Amino acid sequence: MNIPELPENPHDAAPSPHPPAGAARPRWRKSSHSVGEGQCVEVAAWDGLVRLRESDDPAAVLGTAPAVWAAFVRGVKAGRYDA
Repeated sequence: MNIPELPENPHDAAPSPHPPAGAARPRWRKSSHSVGEGQCVEVAAWDGLVRLRESDDPAAVLGTAPAVWAAFVRGVKAGRYDA
């Protein structure tokens, strides 16, 4: 069986979501919808990516491309993810 080679995944070589030691730190912002009960999502733009973290677990950071984040925000505002 001849399996075609998949294109390289650009996310495999993505930069770390954590800044290296001594680097400028991201400036985190909380959603205006956060109520302060441990369910806060924070966002920061840093090193060409949008970073996301949960305020009660700040070491767990996800990074995504700005275009992906913008598409997600547009979907939220349009009600695409409403239950």
